Amino acid sequence: MAKPEHSNLVEFEVTGDYGLFSDPIMRVGGEKCTYQVPTYEALKGILSSVYWKPTLIWYIDAVRVMNPIQTEVKGIRPIKYGGGNDLSFYTYLKNCRYQVQAHFEWNDNRPELAHDRNENKHHNIARRMIQRGGRRDIFLGTRECQGYVEPCVFGEGEGFYDNIPELSFGLMYHGITYADEAYSGETAGKMTARFWHPVMKKGIIRFPRPEECPYHKTLREMEIKPFGEALENFSGLREFGEVE
Repeated sequence: MAKPEHSNLVEFEVTGDYGLFSDPIMRVGGEKCTYQVPTYEALKGILSSVYWKPTLIWYIDAVRVMNPIQTEVKGIRPIKYGGGNDLSFYTYLKNCRYQVQAHFEWNDNRPELAHDRNENKHHNIARRMIQRGGRRDIFLGTRECQGYVEPCVFGEGEGFYDNIPELSFGLMYHGITYADEAYSGETAGKMTARFWHPVMKKGIIRFPRPEECPYHKTLREMEIKPFGEALENFSGLREFGEVE
């Protein structure tokens, strides 16, 4: 299986009993229903929980669906905004298992962190964090769906959809472009939502880059959060060898 030509490629498998991947619009309240497959943003969030620095941006290249797509409905009593509880029904994916392939690129919106652009250092730390199961807790789309990561070789092993030529999933939320990850004049200083039409071929969904998504929607104005010397002086980063 051909691999993207990236020297900082990472590959990992994420598993969990349940997953809930949905459009943020569906997260306001009431009933929640998962997409059939993980979103780009959810997988990026998982990788960011494994290892994140403002110096770089993670790009998800592909996801491989290993287990059959199955859903389960649960009755939930969420806390209401005005106080008290309510009864809602959430539709989850169950018995989730995915192989993920990704790479990182430097964040050009952070020129103040150019001195930290050491590809070998960040790549090695990211791979170590995958081996350790991540630096922070892993979730499959939402807080109550605990997940686990471990290294893998993308494409190895038998997947449930390996012999299915093609499956389409209609219009789907791809992710959000924040101001500090802007890639054009239209996304600079704004929060922008992205949408696309995913197609799974023989169990694999290959994601377009954020700027290649066919549909973009500006949500609001947004400023870039400053980073710099304060980040370097954070002692917790030295523990993991992130600051030299």
